[in-house]
Amino acid sequence: MSTGQGTGTGGRGIDVRHLRAFLAIADELGVTRAAARLGVTQPVVSRTLAALERHLGVRLVDRSTHHLALTPEGAAFRDKAAVAVGAFDEAVDPGRLHHRPLRLGHAWSAFGRYTTPLLRTWQRRHPGTPLELLRIDDRTAGLTRGEVDAALLRGPVDTPGLVTEVLFTEARVAAVASDGPLAARASLSLADLTGGAVVLNTVSGATTLDLWPLRARPAATLTVANTDDWLTAIAAGRGTGVSGASTAQMHPHAGVTYVPLDDAPPLPVLLARRDGPGHPSLPRLAELAREIVASEQRTPPGDFARRRE
Repeated sequence: MSTGQGTGTGGRGIDVRHLRAFLAIADELGVTRAAARLGVTQPVVSRTLAALERHLGVRLVDRSTHHLALTPEGAAFRDKAAVAVGAFDEAVDPGRLHHRPLRLGHAWSAFGRYTTPLLRTWQRRHPGTPLELLRIDDRTAGLTRGEVDAALLRGPVDTPGLVTEVLFTEARVAAVASDGPLAARASLSLADLTGGAVVLNTVSGATTLDLWPLRARPAATLTVANTDDWLTAIAAGRGTGVSGASTAQMHPHAGVTYVPLDDAPPLPVLLARRDGPGHPSLPRLAELAREIVASEQRTPPGDFARRRE
């Protein structure tokens, strides 16, 4: 697999090793770790990446930050490179293609109460293709940066280049300090939260001020960058929060009580992937996710709307 001569790479052209080096960097987000994975030296990986970038005429990896990250061009090229390497591997070793892990990102709460059935069923049916569940604090859970093959997202997602499918919707709950007056209520309305600050996860969360009517919005907001800081702020009494019901199950906290919200619209849970060729097992993941939801929804989830640690 080579593109021939005269490509600006010393006359040797581009072959599958260039693509493997790039994919290793994309997976590991580090040249040193990629080199260890490939069993070569760091300078070899750096030179191979540079040759590939010269050939394509674009920067694939952003080296301007402390941690390496794929550029938008790199994220788009990753899927193409994975398909090309997969086709090569299938041609020379048909059993190897599906052994590459399928990386499933999420920002919080994963697949809710369906998470364990999904992981267990996948492992039983597809033991040769590991399903890796990765929490990444990003609105698309690392999907647009090429860190994962697919992602479980909540709320509306309008990021260009993504294909989404609604798997189910979940009720929203209020998250309040367990020692506060709101924790004793059987249910709450959005208006009940406007007297004080509301804690918003502006990096990966799905709640914004648009959830409230324009003239009835919270008195103040406190912004955080991830679910852990969101829970800590609420437990400390610095504000209240709004999230999906799965958060009550997946993120119990000793200082936080989850109370049903009567008037909040349901929160859609999406399976997202990049538009274009991707991991060959993506269709099987989508099929299994639909199957798990259909099966589990016939079983009552139990009462966790007011769950606390």
